[in-house]
Amino acid sequence: MNAPSEVAVGVLVDGGLPEQVITTIADDLPELFATRVNGQTRWRVEHEAGELPLDEDGDIPMRTLSRRHRQDRGWDLLVLVTDLPRRAGTDPVVAGVDVEHGVAMISLPALGAVRVRRRAKRMLVRVVRQLVSHRLKIDGEHRGRGTLARLREVLAPTRRMPGERPSSATHLALVGLRGRLRLLAGMVRDNRPWRLVPHLAGATAAAAGTAAYGIITSSFWKLADALSPLRLTAITVVTVVVMTVWLTLYNHLWDRPSDAAERRKALLYNVSTATTLAIGVVCMYVILYVLALLAAAVLIDSGYFAQALGHPVGVGSYLNLVWLCSSVGIVAGALGSSLEDEETVRNATYGRREQERQERNRRRREEQASRDEQAR
Repeated sequence: MNAPSEVAVGVLVDGGLPEQVITTIADDLPELFATRVNGQTRWRVEHEAGELPLDEDGDIPMRTLSRRHRQDRGWDLLVLVTDLPRRAGTDPVVAGVDVEHGVAMISLPALGAVRVRRRAKRMLVRVVRQLVSHRLKIDGEHRGRGTLARLREVLAPTRRMPGERPSSATHLALVGLRGRLRLLAGMVRDNRPWRLVPHLAGATAAAAGTAAYGIITSSFWKLADALSPLRLTAITVVTVVVMTVWLTLYNHLWDRPSDAAERRKALLYNVSTATTLAIGVVCMYVILYVLALLAAAVLIDSGYFAQALGHPVGVGSYLNLVWLCSSVGIVAGALGSSLEDEETVRNATYGRREQERQERNRRRREEQASRDEQAR
């Protein structure tokens, strides 16, 4: 069968990071498809951004969106790009392809936290090639694919999983530790942990106040001078862990589903939450350290500092003092975070899709509790 003269590909994307990624690469896609899918066909690519809806199971209805949008817009194929982490059973999914309905879906978190645009291009080529090979009978194995591209696909931490029925979608799943770490990195990036600092005003104020007090207190000077770099490093690690655990438990951010299968699924989300909070705390620590170092340089005269310590001081003495004061400040920040509204901390910690998942789980727990109460 001869290839059609033109193929229209529609790309619907979630707002946020998916929109940013697709908007950046959209102009390159027609040439990319001509080079890596089929050069005898002219490719027309249109992309639209918006919030992809969820069904009752918390998944995106691929077939419903395909029927609606391909007919209305005259698209031959539809690709959905979402920031929703997806699964096939217990395996994380990078992409799903439903050739019967001409639709595919790419889960952006499964592409990881680095080189996302490059990986998104490769995945778009891969799903479009599969769609056109089966649905439009176009030769999807374009000769422009080189040995390096094939080798890259072989070495990628993914495995193709056929659907249970011939008419069902096939999935490209992440496998092994490397695959799950890539998904975890993508989920943490989607949570944007650097947003945590401006939202924790109480914690930041408590940490800064405690660090400032330490800088002007001679007992802190002597203690910092007596501690080795190894001991100071251990103190830093402990304080970051303490604040991370405090934020997680105090704000009820750790998922505890009652169902065993749901607990296995929740593990990755819990690790993502803890990692997001830890990175946010580290960001707070770095900012606090820099500001405290500037304050120490302005406030503490080197001669008086040396007199108090009983020996000459250098840059290392200032660095050690600020190191200790920042660590103690972070512990005070953990207590100060108790003043924050729980909803504020949740909004700062979670991305939009994770907030939706949390809200859906909360409603299910409330409905189950209501049914149990009625049963009694």
